Amino acid sequence: MTFHYRYRKQLIIGFSLFIILTVISIGLYYHFFIENNKLSSNKVEVLASSNKTIKTDSTSKKKEKYYVDIKGQVVYPGLYEVDPNCRVQDVINLAGGLLESADTTVINLGKKVFDEMVIIIYSQEEVLKFTETKEKEQLKIEGCHLDEQNHNDACIEEDVTTKDNESQLVSLNQATKEELLLLPGIGEAKAQSIIDYREENGSFKTIEDIMQVKGIGESLFAKIKDYITV
Repeated sequence: MTFHYRYRKQLIIGFSLFIILTVISIGLYYHFFIENNKLSSNKVEVLASSNKTIKTDSTSKKKEKYYVDIKGQVVYPGLYEVDPNCRVQDVINLAGGLLESADTTVINLGKKVFDEMVIIIYSQEEVLKFTETKEKEQLKIEGCHLDEQNHNDACIEEDVTTKDNESQLVSLNQATKEELLLLPGIGEAKAQSIIDYREENGSFKTIEDIMQVKGIGESLFAKIKDYITV
């Protein structure tokens, strides 16, 4: 009886230890298995989120477009949707190219476009008129200086500007330095001042705003107002 009782007691103790070890093993396995799965899931979610962000950024870059309005001496003037890396020449090509009457001597064909840009392609006649007006203005200034030296008060200011049509107007917000130089009374320094002003202060809202530019007062504004637009 004693031997049998001891044997049974050992079996019970051994079985109990087996159960305890089994439970501990299952607990440890469950713990590590679940944690590893959580870490894996988190990694997958992070990667998925990262890929989604990259894909979204890539898509947004692909969809980025500029709208450019080209007017004047091109085959098909109008509004065009272009890539941000386009140049003025590229927009001209999209518009069917230049007409025979076009004059691009005052246009920077290599300039990069920007959103809401307006490109005006002048005709040879328009550029000639601008040039003639500029020359008349210079002659008048030289004549006034000569009269002043001779103490002659016969120097009478004449308005040499004429307003033909809207396509001849020089845009204060879009014009290149070469185009601004076509305006009467505007030399290298004033043309650069206009460009510097719009870069520092933003676009001109009205043509009168040009009088905010250093060196441009009411008298000069009166000479150029019929040739400018915003």
